[in-house]
Amino acid sequence: MPVNIRQLSKNDIPLMEAMLSMFGEAFNDVATYTENRPAPEYFHNLLGGETFIALAALKKGDVVGGIAAYELKKFEQERSEIYIYDLAVASGHRRQGVATALIEKLKEVAVERRAYVIIVQADTGVEDRPAIALYTKLGRREEILHFDIPVESGRSTA
Repeated sequence: MPVNIRQLSKNDIPLMEAMLSMFGEAFNDVATYTENRPAPEYFHNLLGGETFIALAALKKGDVVGGIAAYELKKFEQERSEIYIYDLAVASGHRRQGVATALIEKLKEVAVERRAYVIIVQADTGVEDRPAIALYTKLGRREEILHFDIPVESGRSTA
């Protein structure tokens, strides 16, 4: 069955909520994605804004995959980078090209927004090996370090 990739708009709040539930299950972190869900007005503003991109993979109207990404406008040139913050596919729909279809759609969005690159991170742990294989197939791998810097004094993100 083909997958339909849809860029969510401010009128797609139910699909955004379904995507959050799918992320929680896919990442085995339901609490983070469902227990303190934003109000509809927040989603309306987020999905209607200029910097957030949400893509949902739909089969028979059900969300089976998704990307949450951000456009980062650069200062040194008139161009942007697209940063994939979350990408997941529901367990029963993996290895069927859903993630690749999502990234291909994100490339189209990137071209429309004059972005020159899409950036994504993957953990080096065992659970992220499929993601690393996918990203290696689609792009050039760079070895980098990533640091989380807390914004409140004395708080740790670990």
